Amino acid sequence: MKRLIYLMLLFLMTACIPLNAQSEVPGAEDHKLISRYPGSLLLGYDVQEYDRYKIAIGPVTGYRHIDDWLEVEGKVTRIYYALKSDRSVTEVFLNYQNALKKNGFEILAEGYFKNSNVAKTFGGRAWLGVYHTANQLPTGMDLLVGSATSSGSAFVAGKLNKNDGTAYVAVSLTQYSSEVVRYVIDIIEVAGVEDDFIEVNAEVMKNKIDAEGKIALYGIYFDTDKATLKPESAPTIKEIVTLLKNNSKLNVYIVGHTDMTGSFDHNMSLSEKRAKSVVTELVNKHGIAASRLTGKGAGPLAPISSNKTEAGKKLNRRVELVGK
Repeated sequence: MKRLIYLMLLFLMTACIPLNAQSEVPGAEDHKLISRYPGSLLLGYDVQEYDRYKIAIGPVTGYRHIDDWLEVEGKVTRIYYALKSDRSVTEVFLNYQNALKKNGFEILAEGYFKNSNVAKTFGGRAWLGVYHTANQLPTGMDLLVGSATSSGSAFVAGKLNKNDGTAYVAVSLTQYSSEVVRYVIDIIEVAGVEDDFIEVNAEVMKNKIDAEGKIALYGIYFDTDKATLKPESAPTIKEIVTLLKNNSKLNVYIVGHTDMTGSFDHNMSLSEKRAKSVVTELVNKHGIAASRLTGKGAGPLAPISSNKTEAGKKLNRRVELVGK
């Protein structure tokens, strides 16, 4: 059973004056990963089953420009709240910051300003302006406007690795007026990528090589940073053997590929060692002639997806059979 993780905000509200409950968005609800600050009204709700999202992990460095971003992709939920009370933007920010940390999130970015500002670092209004230009807010989520008594601003983002994938939470907050804090919670859920992206059998391998000259295999497993084949690789190895025995004139390059984690030289070496491990397995244990096989490593040089996301990295870590 997948474990649902709830973030319980660690405070008791007093003197809270809720907004008109009739203004709640019909059918909208708090996300299962993170609750609203008690007394808040849900004013905006947007869900995209698949989208890209950018988390800034650096300050504004030029005119409306941030250099350092972490790009993720998956299910994106954006929820807009307003809190009318005597609580300040700083208090609400600190509760979310504390809740993320206590529930195992790795903090990626955090910062707050008590007073009016045009700060270009984490949580500053200028910084939030650039952030939400990259992640355009849906219509009606008026986070960055304010009244004559508007003041502080804040931001916190965290990453949580789960059994079924990775979740990112980003909370942007502004003091709209002396009595109202407005904030947007963005949740990005990156599902775990299945290791077998296609049904891999000898027939599929042959058809792909005939049509495209190669096939990417995701059923060949190695421990992180190692080149020894894991036992779970056996079914895919068996299909490669069937392919080669049924097609005696087919000779192949076995090419290892990595993501961009680590140094270039290390990845080039690792990918070649992995490819040669497959060759050794086929020759020594299954009787395939060594003259039909050539093991090579391409390291990170031929990605088929972005290395900025976990899903993309997983696609890039593969072994390919390339027809000679």
